Amino acid sequence: MLIASEKARELRPNDFPGGVHPPENKHQSTGEPIGSIALAEDLVVPLLQGAGATSLPLVNLGDYVMKGQKIAEADGLISCPVHAPSSGKVVAIEPCAVPHPSGMPADSIVIRTDGEERWCELEPCEDFRQLEPVELLEKIRECGIAGMGGAGFPTAVKLDPHGGAEIDTLIVNGTECEPYITADDMLMRERAAEIIAGVKILAYILDEPERVLIGIEDNKPEAIAAMREAAKDTRFDIVVFPTKYPSGGEKQLIQILTGREVPNQGLPANVGIVCQNVGTARAVYRAVRFGEPLISRVTTVVGEALERSRNIDVPIGTPIHHILQQHGAHRGRMQKVIIGGPMMGYTIDDENAPVIKTTNCILVPTAEELPPSPPAKACIRCGFCAEACPASLLPQQLYWYARVEDREKLQAYNLFDCIECGACSYVCPSTIPLVQYYRAAKGDIRIAEAEKEKSDRARDRFEFRKLRLEKAEKDKEAKREARRKAAEQARQQREQSPESPQATAGRQDADMVAAALARVKARQEDPQQQLARAQRSLTSAEGRVERLRGKLEGAEGSQRDQLAAQLKAAELKLQEARQKLDQVQAKPSAAADAVEVQGAVAAPEEKSKAQMAIEKAKAAAAARASMTDADKLAADIEALKARVAKAEARLEKARAENDSNVSAFEAAQEKMQSKLEEKMREQNQQLGGEK
Repeated sequence: MLIASEKARELRPNDFPGGVHPPENKHQSTGEPIGSIALAEDLVVPLLQGAGATSLPLVNLGDYVMKGQKIAEADGLISCPVHAPSSGKVVAIEPCAVPHPSGMPADSIVIRTDGEERWCELEPCEDFRQLEPVELLEKIRECGIAGMGGAGFPTAVKLDPHGGAEIDTLIVNGTECEPYITADDMLMRERAAEIIAGVKILAYILDEPERVLIGIEDNKPEAIAAMREAAKDTRFDIVVFPTKYPSGGEKQLIQILTGREVPNQGLPANVGIVCQNVGTARAVYRAVRFGEPLISRVTTVVGEALERSRNIDVPIGTPIHHILQQHGAHRGRMQKVIIGGPMMGYTIDDENAPVIKTTNCILVPTAEELPPSPPAKACIRCGFCAEACPASLLPQQLYWYARVEDREKLQAYNLFDCIECGACSYVCPSTIPLVQYYRAAKGDIRIAEAEKEKSDRARDRFEFRKLRLEKAEKDKEAKREARRKAAEQARQQREQSPESPQATAGRQDADMVAAALARVKARQEDPQQQLARAQRSLTSAEGRVERLRGKLEGAEGSQRDQLAAQLKAAELKLQEARQKLDQVQAKPSAAADAVEVQGAVAAPEEKSKAQMAIEKAKAAAAARASMTDADKLAADIEALKARVAKAEARLEKARAENDSNVSAFEAAQEKMQSKLEEKMREQNQQLGGEK
């Protein structure tokens, strides 16, 4: 088997389009080994330190936490847990300043350190091969390991590619192409053995891919030598290639080492590759071997405004102002504080912001070292930006579409393939901040897509509810139609069987209804009632005419006209009432004349049934008028008992005959029974009052 150095000679790196060669300025921070600083009094630990969802706190205000203790749980797949960088007391859980281009605060846990650095109980592993890859992934996830060279994507998710992708190449990124930053360089120089041990774990989790490539730019000779020495007994390839910015970009490094190109808006796993940073590999080793969560990292602290530039292993959560104080920052010479390098970094305004998992550099330049950009001028269409773009995009067109907010064109020109390396802005003779336009356009598109997704979900919910209600209404209508058909069929069957009990009951009910209608008609045709109604109508009409005449005498203007019109209508009503009364009064005489012509007078015993019913009702009313309240109540109770007995008999008959209207008979019987019980309670109350 070839050793790593021999195989490295066989590998010929490729090139990628574009790229620039800015001043490296890396020697300033490599003059001394990785150091450390005094522990800060307060550590501010943000609940979100990379890509994904914000973690959920597991501690409360006033809790004592130990170093390495999990203080926040991951919320979902794309999320990382958070651990205490040191022992101490939780003094706040609130929004704090964080290192982010937006400058907005984020939820954080503030720990007041006790200086004792007391560790919680860890779970070390002597031999990682004794565990299954799934178990190792769980340890990496629980230790909160995230990508330490870029966006902080959860490492466990990246090592477990979904969609059945077959991984044949593992790439370990030791490029560190950004000017000023030397954190990975110093890490490879001093801790190469731990990095290689971490690469072995990564390869084991990925089922030993065919190739394991460790890419390093040729401007790091000490790191190259240290890594080759650490990998000499492995099958890992240390691939050295010429320095060019931004060769450290994931897609650019893949193209350099393998010649493969990641598809538009695709992932390295789509071409069979997983890419990890050297710092991440070391963090994976510490997590598996010693059970240590990611609570510190190597960060470059550099700039001419500092008395001392170097790399430090600093606890996560350490405020930046504390780091600047430890390195002798000259406030009068400081131009600004940049997180990251001059090409892809961003300025922060609040030095209370802490170091997080992705903080690889704190740059504190003077105005002479990094002068402010001059005002932007109009684009001269020189095309230098297109030549420098490592993603083969058309920055000029993207710039114009970003200015007019043409989102469709931006996406058509592959805006999201831009890695925001800043090469286009670096070569622009008009000093146009192209990357700022691209970042803003990406944010607008993400917001618009999120709103569209939210709107689509709301519309889907509405349409689903509408369909559900329509289906429920159709089901109800079908049941009603089935009941109607069943009732109609039962009616037809009863009609076809004249001797059946149902038919007999039907005829009896019909006779009862006909008798009731006859009684009502008789009451309406009674001359005395007609005469009384006509007299009441006349009296009411006369009264209204008198009232309107009285109002009209004292009215003026438009009110008088209105009252006059109302009086006219009332007089017409009065005239109609008089005519109606005359007609009613004339009817009895005409009837008498007709009787005389016939020569017969109706005898009392030959009165119509309607007249008999009227007389019976009058007699009952007269008798009731002479009753006491107790007698009236007793009569009502007796009548209700008779009606309840009749309803019960009808119900029993319906049940015996399996009548379809049983439920209606039950409701009627219950209603009668409730009325009877109410009257009996009233009678009992009266009796109790008398006693």
